[in-house]
Amino acid sequence: MKRYSSYKNSGINWLTKIPGEWSVLRVKDIVKKIGSGVTPKGGSEVYVDSGIPLLRSQNIYDDGLRIDDVSFIDLETHQKMKNSQLKPQDILINITGASIGRTCILPESMSTANINQHIIYLRIHKTLVPFISYYLKSNSIKEYINLIQAGTSKEALNMSQVLTIPILIPKHQEQIAIFNCLERKVQAIDKKIELLHKKIICYRELRKSLINKLVTNGLNKDIQLKASGVDYIGKIPKNWTVERIKDHFYIGRGRVIGQEALSENGRYPVFSSQTENNGCLGYIKTYDYNTDLLTWTTDGANAGTVFRRKGKFNCTNVCGTLIPKRKNLDLDYVVYALQESATHNKRIDTNGAKIMNGEMAVIKIAFPSLDEQKDIANILDIKTAKIDQIIFNLKKQISTFKEFRKTLIDDVVTGKTKVTND
Repeated sequence: MKRYSSYKNSGINWLTKIPGEWSVLRVKDIVKKIGSGVTPKGGSEVYVDSGIPLLRSQNIYDDGLRIDDVSFIDLETHQKMKNSQLKPQDILINITGASIGRTCILPESMSTANINQHIIYLRIHKTLVPFISYYLKSNSIKEYINLIQAGTSKEALNMSQVLTIPILIPKHQEQIAIFNCLERKVQAIDKKIELLHKKIICYRELRKSLINKLVTNGLNKDIQLKASGVDYIGKIPKNWTVERIKDHFYIGRGRVIGQEALSENGRYPVFSSQTENNGCLGYIKTYDYNTDLLTWTTDGANAGTVFRRKGKFNCTNVCGTLIPKRKNLDLDYVVYALQESATHNKRIDTNGAKIMNGEMAVIKIAFPSLDEQKDIANILDIKTAKIDQIIFNLKKQISTFKEFRKTLIDDVVTGKTKVTND
């Protein structure tokens, strides 16, 4: 790639120079039709098992539609929602919430679809779609959208704002060259990212199998095994026991702590359902616990995630607490064993992704002697740390590729660099 032979002022304050032969328009200058969706009358009650796809913001991503969890409406409902009926090659843009600005094309493979109120669609001349679809994914446009939302109490784009988004238009042959270049290079980057994701999955499975093996079979490969009587545990060493959580722990739960009570820095941490930052949500001036115990996440996607907590701290109401009844436990071992067992025991809950006190109480794990618990925990600390570091490095590589992809798209569609045939 190289720079263009001449540049000119764009007239756009956030994009000073553009190639001399490029034009500056707005969305309203190129759009044939624009529309936004609505919530079908009756809401989710009108969803059906199959029919016309009803796309929501969680289906719209810069790398394309994700329709594993797509909802459907029947033909009658679709016909009532005439203003938001889609055609292949329509450009879709999320206009609310954290996903604001994410955009993709309705593919030719989807003959029609509809959208809810969180999406706007643009119908433009099909010759413009390839270039414009990449242009709207650029960092420059993402930053512009964030800029026009600055100071608003709610993240949202209205139709008027979308219509006034500046659009750069190269000559048609230049558009084709840009699209072909980006398709080739972005697909190559995406393949590398996909491979890295697959490696992460493999290492996570390796981590899981390693933990499962040691917390059920122990360290002595030659020891005689016996049936545990628990399907998800399988066979265990003959001198081990299988016991319920309530046999070893007092089971409790945290309390409601409002967001307004939290500060970013403070003396006593508040732990919640998140896994980032070791589960710390923020800090308050008092503490509820001053002991060595375990917490587990009761709700949501992280349900069953277990942590060891020490010192003085607090827990919100989406955290369960396990306070040891006796001292013949290595809590680090229990974290490993319970994490594995809790994964299996999610199946017993009938109220969604939750593990409540009653379910936790009857979870069974295998217990060796205290000394062997410590030995197993120490070995797992070492081995899982190595795996976690590998996964961390793979994630860093993915982030690097994603940033490169963003920079590549932005530089090309705004004319900072010119595509060549090499």
